[in-house]
Amino acid sequence: MYPIVKKIIHSPAVKEFEVYAPMVAEKAKAGQFFILRVSEKAERIPLTIADYNREQGTITTIIQELGASSTLFGQMEEGDHILDFVGPLGVPSEIERYDHPVVLVGGGIGIAPIFPIARDLKEAGNEVISIIGARNKELLIWEEKMASVSDQLIVCTDDGSYGRQGFVTDALKDLYEERGQLSALWAIGPMPMMRAITNVTRPWELKTIVSMNPLMMDGTGMCGACRVQVGSETKFACVDGPEFDGHLVDFDLAIKRLSIYKDQEKRALAVLEHKGGHCGCQ
Repeated sequence: MYPIVKKIIHSPAVKEFEVYAPMVAEKAKAGQFFILRVSEKAERIPLTIADYNREQGTITTIIQELGASSTLFGQMEEGDHILDFVGPLGVPSEIERYDHPVVLVGGGIGIAPIFPIARDLKEAGNEVISIIGARNKELLIWEEKMASVSDQLIVCTDDGSYGRQGFVTDALKDLYEERGQLSALWAIGPMPMMRAITNVTRPWELKTIVSMNPLMMDGTGMCGACRVQVGSETKFACVDGPEFDGHLVDFDLAIKRLSIYKDQEKRALAVLEHKGGHCGCQ
């Protein structure tokens, strides 16, 4: 059992959890993920590691309540225990020293998992430029944390309620026009956002890494549910990723696959709401 030691509510649907999982925290690296199961009858949920503290033995993650499983997790409180917590899984981000600035783009709750990558790149001696965005100010998270590991931070909101109005792609275009020489870019967020980023950077021939979040079941490469088409190859996000060359990812196929179980997800959420939406976690 893995106790929740801290919970922060960023908005009604966006929650931050710090979980005591010392064996996972000991080995965790930027770019990796873990899989948890709230209770015996709950689904397995893959979540990207947003932060880790080896001394305290904790893993931090941020979720957005969308379906039944994420809603159940979101209801848990400090002191509650998670039944299963497996990780770290996946291939860590490749961190190196580049000659020119690197760019980190985080959209929505994707801002959280982009943070440890930015931190490691900064510690490696890079000039780090971060662009973070959300639909509105209420959904913007971790601005101060991103600022602490960035030489320059650009904040965007779709509705202009905070920072500059517009999409992260608009800010990226302006940045490239201003700076020109960039070495690499990492993007984490909704798949349409990551697809848009790769479409922007492809003509620049800028190395662009995306973190894929396809449907996932076992997390060990056995089920094949998380397959992603990367160039001419079929890759598994759980063991080959979650990071891939964004210019090679078939985003149209990936987005289509995400919608396969939408009807079942809606029914599961309806059942949860009919039962009062209580997780029964103690």
